[in-house]
Amino acid sequence: MGDEFHGQDVGGSDSDADEYGYMNDRMQDTTAAQARRGKDIQGIPWDRLSITREKYRQTRIEQYKNYENIPQSGEGSEKECKTTDKSGSYYEFRSNSRSVKSTILHFQLRNLVWATSKHDVYLMSRFSVLHWSSLTCSKSEVLNASGHVAPSEKHPGSLLEGFTQTQVSTLAVKNKLLVAGGFQGELICKFLERPGVSYCTRTTYDDNAITNAIEIYTSRSGAVRFIASNNDGGVRDFDMEKFQQSKHFRFPWPVNHTSLSPDGKLLVIVGDDPDGLLVDSRSGKTVASLCGHLDYSFASAWHPDGLTLATGNQDKTCRIWDIRNPSKSVAALKGNLGAIRSIRYTSDGRFMAMAEPADFVHVFDVESGYEKEQEIDFFGEISGMSFSPDTESLFIGVWDRTYSSLLEFGRRREYSYLDSIV
Repeated sequence: MGDEFHGQDVGGSDSDADEYGYMNDRMQDTTAAQARRGKDIQGIPWDRLSITREKYRQTRIEQYKNYENIPQSGEGSEKECKTTDKSGSYYEFRSNSRSVKSTILHFQLRNLVWATSKHDVYLMSRFSVLHWSSLTCSKSEVLNASGHVAPSEKHPGSLLEGFTQTQVSTLAVKNKLLVAGGFQGELICKFLERPGVSYCTRTTYDDNAITNAIEIYTSRSGAVRFIASNNDGGVRDFDMEKFQQSKHFRFPWPVNHTSLSPDGKLLVIVGDDPDGLLVDSRSGKTVASLCGHLDYSFASAWHPDGLTLATGNQDKTCRIWDIRNPSKSVAALKGNLGAIRSIRYTSDGRFMAMAEPADFVHVFDVESGYEKEQEIDFFGEISGMSFSPDTESLFIGVWDRTYSSLLEFGRRREYSYLDSIV
């Protein structure tokens, strides 16, 4: 199998078929019609390889090395996990676009794909933020961080000199705002409808300054804001009306992800500690601890009802919590290969998706109490995933030496003929 992905050796990722003597020169996309006729959704030519898909899947599960900061955390979490019914079918394959090369830079940070409509998606491709339209099947570069990026607007506190060769660790696109975070604490803010970049700042000059996650939200007054989670233990809130930092909370460990509750009153903070925190969004004071995970967490998300939330951990589990009784998680959901590195709810609260580092995205039926799921299965590292705001589309970025691409799925409806006129 060669060197499987392990730890920070991102270059060792290989789900590609090159290991079996086949080099695919033609980057052909796969359509839903082709998939229905039996074509592999990623275009992998299994009939020309010396291994079957089933055998490769089995080998991959057996040999994939999950990265852990706390040894044996994946084994320790198994006994608490519920058994789920995997017969769900909520999103069906629409297309695989191999001309869209989805990439990652940091092996633990996988929030690099964002859908802003059922046809529009933004993602990282090396140093570029690309926009992809599934309607016109066209891509365009929105931001190139490989050279010099500087703001074209003047705002107090903005770094007018900008940045050079920013390594983008995380991305968020929402409310017509794009924010890219970097390995040196950089934040680059661009409004999609304005030319150039509006604002650049560096959160910290600490040696350990990686921007781990960005959450864009609209305040109760209607202002566009965002929260940056950083390796220096800081959670910072930025006001994009005034172009300035408005809050700075400090925690005793690197913060890997922060999510704001729908009512704006609570933050869930997860990072390099097994326990997560529920925090008052105004004061930064801890309201409750979320105890149960066995390793470090890198993902969190709120259900739209504001009563439940989910956290994703390197112990291979996603835990569901009820804020009315946060002393114990109400469910533990297990992945197949590794850490849960990304979590998303649909805007209607019906489904929750959790992504492993590679190969699997699980879509749970929330109404069933997370008892029923659809398992989306492919080969390659996952750079990110995103439901469209209207819940109609699910996009998954796949990073791989040969089969890097963007997968698109559409929500299944009883009246599927309506898709032709939507």
